[in-house]
Amino acid sequence: MSPKSYFSSLFGKSPVRPLQAHADQVRACVAELPGFLEAVLAGDWTAAGERRDRIAALENEADRLKKELRLQLPKGLMLAMSRRDVLEALTVQDRIANTAKDISGLILGRGMTFPESLQAGLQEFLARSVEAVEQSARAVHELEDLVEAGFRGHEVEVMETLLMELDRIEHDTDRMQVQVRARLFALESSLPPVDVMFMYRIIDEIGDLADLAQRVGSRLQLMLAQ
Repeated sequence: MSPKSYFSSLFGKSPVRPLQAHADQVRACVAELPGFLEAVLAGDWTAAGERRDRIAALENEADRLKKELRLQLPKGLMLAMSRRDVLEALTVQDRIANTAKDISGLILGRGMTFPESLQAGLQEFLARSVEAVEQSARAVHELEDLVEAGFRGHEVEVMETLLMELDRIEHDTDRMQVQVRARLFALESSLPPVDVMFMYRIIDEIGDLADLAQRVGSRLQLMLAQ
């Protein structure tokens, strides 16, 4: 089936299914990051490279889906949602996949290593940020039932519960990011300054994953309010 007919079939069934397909692709891309980081920390650069290749392939597919969705999206209103709402959610989702690709590319490209005392906290921080992306994808999947219910009733409560949990996860990542940065700050004097600079960048980009996931949730919250 051609991409056009594939998306046409999706739109024929539901205006939100292509957005869900993109969310799933983004989730799959980000889900590779913990295994990538584990390989890096173990010094297994072959495995890290293989993970990076999968991340890049998944991000490329997410980018293709994004372009197809933009082309196929109706110009007018789609049931209870505007074209702008869907496009803005799509744009933020795509930035999540881009960030995952950036994180893996920077670490692999520079052959980055991390102090042992930083590793456990960094892995926990990444895992929680990945959970935020997974939670935002769950909320996007709930969107179809919400539209069918006319943004009323029990489905509204389900969506609000999902979004509250997403906010809680993102709050956790904010706290964890502060902790990891504080640990790195304590080690700065014993590390090469350039390495420290890039470690801070990686920490911030991991935090961006959760921040962007929450922004997807915020867009869904606006749909509820409208």
